[in-house]
Amino acid sequence: MVIQAENKSKKNFLEKIGKRNIIVACAVLLIGAVVWVNWLLFDTEEDGYSGYGNGTGTVNAQGIDNGSEDSYFATVQVSRERTRDEALEVLQSVVDNADADEAVKTQALSDINRLALEMSAEANIETLVMAKGFEDCVAVINGDGATVVVKTADESLLPNQIAQINEIVYEQAQIKPVNIKITARK
Repeated sequence: MVIQAENKSKKNFLEKIGKRNIIVACAVLLIGAVVWVNWLLFDTEEDGYSGYGNGTGTVNAQGIDNGSEDSYFATVQVSRERTRDEALEVLQSVVDNADADEAVKTQALSDINRLALEMSAEANIETLVMAKGFEDCVAVINGDGATVVVKTADESLLPNQIAQINEIVYEQAQIKPVNIKITARK
C-alpha cells in the first residue's frame, strides 16, 4: 500500500507539472549547457581594451591551445556550428511539439531568429576582419558579448587593429567594445 501511495503521488506530481513543462525545462537546460560549453571554450581571451594605455602599443595573446596551429580555426568553426545545430534542433523540436504552449513556441521561434541573426553577424565579422588583412578569423557571439580570434604573424595586435576589429563587431552586431574579447593567434 505504501508503494501504491508513493506511485500515485509521483503520478499526481507529473500530472500537475505537465509533459509540456518538462520538455520546456529540458530544452532550457540543454541551451544553458550549450552556452556554458561555449563560454568555457572562449573565456581565456583579452578584452577589446586591454592594449590601450599600457605603453607598449601591443596586446599579447593568451590563445587557446587546441592541437595543431593549422587546424585551430577550422576546429573552432566546426565546434561552433555543431553547438549551434544542437541548440537549433532543440528549439525546433519545441516549435514542432503539438503539446507545447503558444508562449513557449513563440519564445522558441524568437530564439531561433536570434541564433540566425548571430550566425549571420559572425560570418560578416569574420569576412570583414579578414578583409582588413588578417589571414584567418573566428567570431563567436553570445548574447551581448563577442569573442574574436584572429590569426597574426606574431601573436600580438596593434591598437589600430584592435580598434578596427571593435568597430567591425559593433557595426555588425551592436556589441560595445567593452564586451568584445579579442585574441591574436599565430
